[in-house]
Amino acid sequence: MGLHILGGKEPHDLALGGLSYGRMLGGAMGTDEWYRGNLEFRAELFGGTQCNADTGWVLGLTPHLRYNFATGTRCIPFVDIGAGVTATDIREPDLGGPFQFNLQGGTGVGWLVKDNLAVSLEGRYLHLSSARIYDPNLGVNTIIGLVALNWFF
Repeated sequence: MGLHILGGKEPHDLALGGLSYGRMLGGAMGTDEWYRGNLEFRAELFGGTQCNADTGWVLGLTPHLRYNFATGTRCIPFVDIGAGVTATDIREPDLGGPFQFNLQGGTGVGWLVKDNLAVSLEGRYLHLSSARIYDPNLGVNTIIGLVALNWFF
């Protein structure tokens, strides 16, 4: 769902899909604290189409850091941030060229169906802009709802 915020002139509705791969970084942190959990490095390849204002495509690669809270149950809440690169044909009035950077932040929850399989729901903010490489550079801002199937090796 596109947002008309942070200087953008149009809301940009996107339909996206993606693949990601993650690795835990070390052992549990905060073992006796409310924030007990694990830090995870993830790489995500995503792509899709813009449905509104005009049609267009987007393809991006983003490294993420995710913190998975260890609850001791099959329910695993998490927070996630990432910054990467994007190619797109979305243009004026908000973007001016094919190369854009993306910033992402989100939160969600995973449910372990089996020890090696989880389903997760996530809400994420996505911002695209070129850091003034191109004009205009007003940016694309969206809120994304994700449903994911996670397989653990």
